[in-house]
Amino acid sequence: MKSQPDHITALDLPIPERDQLTPEFQKYFAICDEKLGMVPNVLKAYSQNQAQLDAFSRLYNELMFGESNISTLEKEMIAVVVSSENNCYYCQVAHGAAVRDLAGEPKLGELMVMNYRVADLSERHRAMLDFAHKLTESPAKIEEADRQCLRDAGFVDQDIWDIANIAGFYNMTNRVASAVDMQPNPEYHSLCR
Repeated sequence: MKSQPDHITALDLPIPERDQLTPEFQKYFAICDEKLGMVPNVLKAYSQNQAQLDAFSRLYNELMFGESNISTLEKEMIAVVVSSENNCYYCQVAHGAAVRDLAGEPKLGELMVMNYRVADLSERHRAMLDFAHKLTESPAKIEEADRQCLRDAGFVDQDIWDIANIAGFYNMTNRVASAVDMQPNPEYHSLCR
């Protein structure tokens, strides 16, 4: 059996040691270790350009943990559906683990990765994920009827903005992760099973 890659990315990036990071990023990585038991490889990869790491982590944290009517679980569900459509291995593994954790239901995380359409979802979640999927698969085909489906499911226009930004963010990160063969931390595979 062929072993899995043990690299962060396929690129030879000048990833600094933790003590070479700014004090702010040393603290950020320590928080990751404390809360997650690891520093996600995506953050390690971005650390080779600390200005990009700063921009990436600020946008990620605002989108995922900022004030919104979209819950953290719903945001992670969007991340998984977008990543599944894009076949982004890193994000399917990492965000699938987050869905398993936040939902307290390992099966839901797996269904999100494999085919969200077979999951037992509320009307709200189905509408949200259908929109995120269409925005990923064929963004030029989004029209008012798609936004109205979200409104009919109880979302307001600010929610639609948030859903679009979360889906857009993961479409960007999926492309970067796929382009550089970013590998998920091994710890993700066994989380919340």
